[in-house]
Amino acid sequence: MTAPLAPTLLRVVDDLVPELLTFRRDLHAHPELGFAEHRTTQRLRERLAASGLVPQDVGPTGVVVDLGDPDPVRRVALRGDIDALPIRERTGLDWASTVDGVCHACGHDVHTTVLLGAGLALASVADELAERRVGVRLVFQPAEEAMPGGAERFVELGVMQGVDIAYAVHCDPSIDVGEVGLKEGPLTAAADKVRITLGGRGGHTSRPHLTEDLTFALAKVVTEVPAILSRRMDPRSGVALVWGQVHAGGAANVIPSTGHAEGTLRMLDVAVWDDMEELLTQVVHEVVDPYGVRARVDYVRGVPPVVNDPRAVASLGRAAMTAGLRPVPTPQSLGGEDFGWLIHASSGAMARLGTRTPGGTTYDLHQGDLVVDEGAVRAGTALLALCAAGEWTRVEDPD
Repeated sequence: MTAPLAPTLLRVVDDLVPELLTFRRDLHAHPELGFAEHRTTQRLRERLAASGLVPQDVGPTGVVVDLGDPDPVRRVALRGDIDALPIRERTGLDWASTVDGVCHACGHDVHTTVLLGAGLALASVADELAERRVGVRLVFQPAEEAMPGGAERFVELGVMQGVDIAYAVHCDPSIDVGEVGLKEGPLTAAADKVRITLGGRGGHTSRPHLTEDLTFALAKVVTEVPAILSRRMDPRSGVALVWGQVHAGGAANVIPSTGHAEGTLRMLDVAVWDDMEELLTQVVHEVVDPYGVRARVDYVRGVPPVVNDPRAVASLGRAAMTAGLRPVPTPQSLGGEDFGWLIHASSGAMARLGTRTPGGTTYDLHQGDLVVDEGAVRAGTALLALCAAGEWTRVEDPD
């Protein structure tokens, strides 16, 4: 049997850690929003090329790199998202964001650095991977925070063609550094945008019978549509329609002629997600029809749920233990993650990467005060590198 690659990979990862920390801090200080990650892409392109790899541009930002066997029996994709958020940083770190109102408040600088480190480590054993008939595709993806986002565009551009399985990590500040959160099945939810616009004959509030009382109808939409969906859908699908904005009118004694409600619709079931737009539109019209108003439903499909393949989760667990990390159970979330597009096109799993200093503060994602324990960089790099290298066992024993 071919000798395992783990000892070599772990030595390389440990040697890379100082460089990776410097790289991560540079990214953190220079965050860029989705589809505008030009500096980040250039930094990645330069470092990958310096190691002998051949990065390929995919669209205006983001790169993809193949290594190992160019015609593999099995190809694994490793994904890292590279964009930041429109949030003002409040950490006070020496390497805090230098861009006003933009920061890496979701840990994507860590994801990017971890993928770079894993790619550099795997490049050091590329010949061995080729001998094992394994190919690895590094996917540095833009605009995870956008809707529709970078993963959907990458799939449309063929990035997932020929990929058998995909892996990714996501920072989790509720898990200690050195731990890896794993869960089979749904990990995150589908997340879609919904805007309901009503139109009708307005008028004076003293004569509602001469109007199509749009404000009253809009109130019914806001309260009854989520309730109806909860009874029309299997509760195990985890459907949740939540409004973030409701607006109609501008005066207390005037019934307006237009109004709208905007929110997000989330669910855990892929099959439900495929049919939800049609059902929601039907329910909205059923609710407003008695009031004679017109309704338009603008539905933007955002991301499918991340549904972790059990075998991929097992691979992550083995890689974690080999790297000296501790797998821990993690709950499912109604948050959205566009990695779902990548495994929707193949299969795979996402792990939650612990970033909390043991005994330290529990931060939250998408907040300007997020601080990541940098031990997560070594942990995530080792996890992804070992997980990709471990795919050769599937080539030898596909069962």
